[in-house]
Amino acid sequence: MADVEEVEVVVAHNERATLRVGDVFLKIDADQTRTDVEVEAMAMAPIPTPEVLWRKPPVLALAALPGTALGRLGEPSTASPAAWAAAGAATRKLHDAPLPPWPGRSLDEIASRLDGECEWLVTNGVLPTDLVTRNRQVAEAALRPRTPVFAHGDLQVTHVFVDGDEITGVIDWSEAAQGDALYDLATLTLGHEERLGDVVAGYGAHVDLDVIRAWWALRSLLVIRWLVEHDFDPFAPGCEVDVLRSRL
Repeated sequence: MADVEEVEVVVAHNERATLRVGDVFLKIDADQTRTDVEVEAMAMAPIPTPEVLWRKPPVLALAALPGTALGRLGEPSTASPAAWAAAGAATRKLHDAPLPPWPGRSLDEIASRLDGECEWLVTNGVLPTDLVTRNRQVAEAALRPRTPVFAHGDLQVTHVFVDGDEITGVIDWSEAAQGDALYDLATLTLGHEERLGDVVAGYGAHVDLDVIRAWWALRSLLVIRWLVEHDFDPFAPGCEVDVLRSRL
């Protein structure tokens, strides 16, 4: 690392930061419980994950994965249908693995947070009332009893790396827990609805598409305030607000 010419800031806000130094990613997190979860989840996961090089709180050093991200929210994905199917297959392998010992959020917790975020969006004039109301109705289908699985918890398209048609690894495991399988699939395909068929084909099990759509609405409603407050733009083309508009 002594010969590295530059340090790249991958993401930075008041909760955490990720830097790239050559082939090493340095993750700095104010909450070490998230890092504890990330390290333990990667050790348990039956799919490729980054190698942990060292950990000196608050810093976690991870080796870079080969390949490139499967896609980006708001941009068309250039990955092949086979690569998306491989992502679905890797997700199924994770979901079939033994559960992590820590629970995820309960349905009551999610519903309560959803109500609070919807109220904030309307009260502050961030989104029209009818857009929020309609998507809150769509989101209701996600709040149903389900059998928990080993869920990644934040399986964004940028967190899945591919080389050609092969999955080389999955990053950012700090939200991993016992959770809803369809939430992972919805997060992976958020803003890439045209790729859902490939993912489901690779997943190889029955998937309730209405619940996937419900999770698209629910996740988008939940994250808009956080994104705005951390200088991200959910109003960018193809991003969270467009996902909500597509449900009308």
